Amino acid sequence: MIDSPKLNTLLSIYKDAGVDEVISPTSHNRFREIEDTLPPAPLVLEEKKGPPIAPLISPKVAYATANTSAQSAQTLEELKTALMAFEGCALKYTATNLVFGDGNPKARVMLIGEAPGADEDRLGLPFVGQSGQLLDKMFAAIGLTRQEFYITNIIPWRPPGNRQPTPAEADACLPFVRRHIDLVSPDFLILVGGTATKTLLGGRDGIMRLRGSWKDYTSEAGKKMKVIAIFHPAYLLRSPGQKRELWLDLIKIKHSLINAGVELKNLL
Repeated sequence: MIDSPKLNTLLSIYKDAGVDEVISPTSHNRFREIEDTLPPAPLVLEEKKGPPIAPLISPKVAYATANTSAQSAQTLEELKTALMAFEGCALKYTATNLVFGDGNPKARVMLIGEAPGADEDRLGLPFVGQSGQLLDKMFAAIGLTRQEFYITNIIPWRPPGNRQPTPAEADACLPFVRRHIDLVSPDFLILVGGTATKTLLGGRDGIMRLRGSWKDYTSEAGKKMKVIAIFHPAYLLRSPGQKRELWLDLIKIKHSLINAGVELKNLL
């Protein structure tokens, strides 16, 4: 029981605070009572952002899907669209851009390299970095520019760290490469480096044994063409002592093109 002086003091404090009416013998937290009547807030899960994850697709299914998709393309633009939709190569999910092709798609000469590097991945064009600049100089020496040839790669996406593509990655993209050759329909096919050579010609021989000699190649559409392998310019940057062998190969290519009536420019 509160004595009168203390009770009077307490009532005076309440009065000064604006409390002038007693409606319950116990105190109440009116804010808490309002919160208790509200429905619970929906649970919001924090969205975890990160790179997209490549779907798990077996090599057999990836190849079959690529083959069906590639064969349905009737133009280079349709083939590019099909590649962009292709899910069978995990490199797509670590690369910045699809690197499709460059140059003259109506040219009689087609070059096929290995895979894009950092500069190619950034710009979306093949052979635009240091290796590409050397390649342009190589073919300018025999009268060919990108107006006289078309160029693409076995792999259209950059492997992380510019590593060499695996056989599984090359096999998954091979149907698109073959269809690419069909649509460009060149008379001469130049394979730049060991990966392109092994992927398209097969066998166990490396670039050292396969380079420098013309071979017959029949496209998926049945067109016969001549194919030759040369060193990749990235290899030449590492091994400049091999430039002599490359020059001999370029001279051989030049003579074959002249004999076939391919117009070469005098660029030097």
